[in-house]
Amino acid sequence: MKALMCNSLGLPNTLVFQETADPQPGPGQVVVDMKAAGVNFPDALIIQGKYQFKPALPFAPGAELAGVVAALGEGVKNVKVGDRVIAMCTHGAFAEKVLVQAKQIIPMPPVISFETAASFTLAYGTSYHALKGRAQLKEGETLLVLGAAGGVGLAAIQIAKALGAKVIAAASSAEKLAICKENGADELINYSTEDLRDRVKELTAGKGPNVIFDPVGGKFAEPAFRSIGWNGRYLVIGFADGDIPSIPLNLPLLKGASIVGVFWGEFVNRQLFDFIRDLGEMFALIEEGKLKPLVSKVYSLAQGAQALQDLLDRKVVGKVVITANG
Repeated sequence: MKALMCNSLGLPNTLVFQETADPQPGPGQVVVDMKAAGVNFPDALIIQGKYQFKPALPFAPGAELAGVVAALGEGVKNVKVGDRVIAMCTHGAFAEKVLVQAKQIIPMPPVISFETAASFTLAYGTSYHALKGRAQLKEGETLLVLGAAGGVGLAAIQIAKALGAKVIAAASSAEKLAICKENGADELINYSTEDLRDRVKELTAGKGPNVIFDPVGGKFAEPAFRSIGWNGRYLVIGFADGDIPSIPLNLPLLKGASIVGVFWGEFVNRQLFDFIRDLGEMFALIEEGKLKPLVSKVYSLAQGAQALQDLLDRKVVGKVVITANG
């Protein structure tokens, strides 16, 4: 089979599109013919050795995919060959055939495409867990989303609106903010041209947002936190900016606010039944038309390195996917 391989740690241009051995399923394992694989920021970190999980070299990156079951290992009962499925893995999805644990397989709803299914689980799973599970966002509350035009950002906007919240979207360009508006944002902040704190104060009549959703980190983290409302919840999603910020601990004290970590992968590992419940709720919202994943571009497997570089260069709006035959 063909795969996009990380043979040595480095940036996306070090990845190699090459022939490699087909995986063989062991007990409790499944081989899936990859039809589409989601491209996510952790994929760009894992190939540099900068992520929480560090697979042994060589490996194919890619953590989420949708496809068709091709082979079953001993003891697998929850799927059969030919089933359309969504699968999660820490790595390995950027390949024509992907080996996953049977417990990582989710039946794919018939109403969505492979491309949509592959772009859904991580971004929407993270945002749903963050907003509903960790922040307990309530109807009528105000949410500020940083990096709002990215995959998890747009998911957060849609989920917050489905929960009845008001959403302020912050992004770095008018083009990105237009996408946020199309996806349900009530108010917009261009933090390339506007002062974040001043604009948040203006849009919230001085009260500040109840919840802040931050997948970016970097220089906007502290001014955003200084803008949070009383008893606010600041969700730490990730650090797409590259810099991990330091927040003075007097700020949560003065605001009566909480800094809340969101580690979706470990949540799935430790609380699988809660994740399955979340997934069922999200699939229902898709069927109701309240969640609409945006796949802005499709790359072939051979173009996978470029997909990751575009993600690092902040050229991606919504989600992008890699297809085996694209």
